[in-house]
Amino acid sequence: MEISMPSSRPICWRSAINNPPTKSFKLRDKRIDKIVFELGGVLVDWDPKYLYSNVFKNDEKRINSYLSEVCTPDWNIEQDAGRSLAEGTQILIDRFPGQEEHIRLFFDRWEVMIRGAVQGTVTLLEELKRRDDHNLYALTNWSAETFPVALERFDFLGYFKGIVVSGEEKTRKPFPRIYEILFDRYSLDPGTSVFIDDSLPNVKTAKDLGMTGIHFRHPEQLSSDLRALGILY
Repeated sequence: MEISMPSSRPICWRSAINNPPTKSFKLRDKRIDKIVFELGGVLVDWDPKYLYSNVFKNDEKRINSYLSEVCTPDWNIEQDAGRSLAEGTQILIDRFPGQEEHIRLFFDRWEVMIRGAVQGTVTLLEELKRRDDHNLYALTNWSAETFPVALERFDFLGYFKGIVVSGEEKTRKPFPRIYEILFDRYSLDPGTSVFIDDSLPNVKTAKDLGMTGIHFRHPEQLSSDLRALGILY
């Protein structure tokens, strides 16, 4: 089971310094009525390897080397945090001028990195939508410039009452500020909300802020965890 319960004294989702918490949330005292999903890796199957396996002819050693040394996760996440694609691309070209062609492919052919939906998770989302007894939201690390592609491609994104996109907010998970934006914008009580993400640091922040966290590994595990919480049955 991958469920993380909120800390006994969760940090207030507003400023913990200016607004210290006066009481703790306990899962047994409040009914979970909101579910918050990450998109990439949970509902959308996105991986740069889908592009660069074609570029490097399925040479795993070369693919892994390129994505760990040139177009790295640390570089890409800055676009998720609001840096423009043009600026991010130029930074790498200046650093690796001999790799310009391959660097430009990262965003020129970005759609190739999306293989499709994680269908098992989409099926769970559809069941939750059909039951209509939990409000559904998304909190995603995603570039503001590429997110419109996902909106056009995946109809299930319309199931959410609200989506907070890191690139639009100029901050990202696991920094608490983006969770606070979600809470404030949609009047979410973290003590009655479940957060689902494939990144453990992101789940930890959610837990620290008072949410119940589920570390996503695969749809079957997520189904089991939601049933353990009484959300599915």
